[in-house]
Amino acid sequence: MGNHPFPGYADGMTSAPERWLIAAWPGLGQVATTAAIYLLSRMHMRQMAEFPGRGIFEVENVDIHAGLVRPAQLPRSRLFLWSDPRGVRDLVVFLGEAQPATGKLALCERLMTEGRTLGVSRFFTFSAIATSMLPNTPPRAFGIATDVFSLAELRRREIAILTEGSISGLNGIALAAAAEAGIPAMGLLGEIPAIAADLPCPYASAAVLKTFLAMAGLELDLTELDEYGRSMQERLTSLYDEIMRTLQAPAPPPQAPRERMLGDEDAERIENLFRQAKFDRSKAFELKKELARLGVFARYEDRFLDLFEPGA
Repeated sequence: MGNHPFPGYADGMTSAPERWLIAAWPGLGQVATTAAIYLLSRMHMRQMAEFPGRGIFEVENVDIHAGLVRPAQLPRSRLFLWSDPRGVRDLVVFLGEAQPATGKLALCERLMTEGRTLGVSRFFTFSAIATSMLPNTPPRAFGIATDVFSLAELRRREIAILTEGSISGLNGIALAAAAEAGIPAMGLLGEIPAIAADLPCPYASAAVLKTFLAMAGLELDLTELDEYGRSMQERLTSLYDEIMRTLQAPAPPPQAPRERMLGDEDAERIENLFRQAKFDRSKAFELKKELARLGVFARYEDRFLDLFEPGA
């Protein structure tokens, strides 16, 4: 192994487990957060730390219930851990509920400092890239890197390289912070159709996860995510075909469904899924899908992620 830039990566054997850090924030197609939440659910991760929201976020609005103003809630930024039972490669997932309006680089630098403390040897971001692909086309996973060794790894695995352009938001800025900190890093981007960039694209999340898992040498059942992706892709294809049949002029992209009030039946189903997920983490992704289908995931996000806290 000798001078290999990533100790333990070549042969998968180390005296102590490597730690790889993955960061995900909300963005186009919900690609990053869907992929991260699937990992949390299927790998039975547990929360290990949280960045305080004060100093990162500002309060933009407050909720009112029955005429009473509720205490202000800041978006949360949490770290979750999966310990490899083989003792080869642990995974740490950083999941942010929102991207701050200012101080993005400072937040990413803080994450790199935390990564150093945790012994992280490689860093990844998940995100999306909007292209002219048709909705019924299989999505590709694109890659970018901060160093020549990581770039060579992407090429060796025949992952499409994003050679020019820019990435907005924390999913790109975090890579620059990793480069500055000397942590080898890659960005994996799932392809989504530009005509519907605001809609959930779980099929792109699946493409990103398949690429990442192959690089990490891990096996994970992606059946549920693939099925979710196919169903969304079929809906989007049907919508696209309808637009092309009925409109002569270009139409604006379809808008994501607005959050709505839940009926008694839907509310009871959600509560039942929460009860199941509390004792069986594999049910958590089913719960996430149902919350997304009903357009209320943002309302329940804190409670959902609390399922992964220690002792939950």
